[in-house]
Amino acid sequence: MRQTPPPAVVPEPITADPPHPVDRPLLTQSWLDLAFLHWAVDPARVAPLLPAGTVPDTLDGVTYVGLVAFRMHEVGWFRLPGVPYLGSFPETNVRLYSVDARGRRAVVFRSLDASRLIPVAVGRAAFRLPYVWSRMAVRHDGDTITYTSGRRLPGPRGAHSRIAVRVGGRIAEPTALEHFLTARWGMHAELFGRPLYVPNAHPRWPLHRAELLDCDEDLVVAAGLPAPAGPPVSVLYSPGVPVRFGRPSLGRS
Repeated sequence: MRQTPPPAVVPEPITADPPHPVDRPLLTQSWLDLAFLHWAVDPARVAPLLPAGTVPDTLDGVTYVGLVAFRMHEVGWFRLPGVPYLGSFPETNVRLYSVDARGRRAVVFRSLDASRLIPVAVGRAAFRLPYVWSRMAVRHDGDTITYTSGRRLPGPRGAHSRIAVRVGGRIAEPTALEHFLTARWGMHAELFGRPLYVPNAHPRWPLHRAELLDCDEDLVVAAGLPAPAGPPVSVLYSPGVPVRFGRPSLGRS
């Protein structure tokens, strides 16, 4: 039976800065040129898709599905320098929002398209994450950024995305929803049937308004979610942040 947090658990506050430092990182990397697209979704619809021990995280009774396209830059282990080629590649994620029995808010990845085969293989084998090898590109044209992807392996073949955004002005003070969607300090997953939590830390997001110029994708449906109904309720851009991931913690099965 799927584990759920007891009713008395109160989710941790949503904070723009990491609530806990990551002093001894397991992984380091930078996330650059991020486009955040989000659609509202019924929490009951996504609850069966979350790892054991978690439930949908909600804001005013609503949860969200996110499509996030960006450039991964120089992934590195521990405090070693990041790897320039194998550790740098475009990525596009489909993600949900979760909270566990300890009140820790996090993201749950339903798919992670990436253009480097070795990182895809490591992510699938070591952490059982749903990485997919895809052809991908990120192109700049003035203040417009276009992200494209097409699935290779393991599929479904033909799943794709094309996102184009025009970057607008810097957001001085993000709204409650914008904090909810971006200020995420961990990842929930399952490893060999046990709940897995991986913390992360990074500087406060520099967020910008963004205009969605094009969105042709079926990655959301390929991730087992309903097709988005209408345009996203939130479109944001960030030039990026350096990120540190802490040691994973495993719960009871």
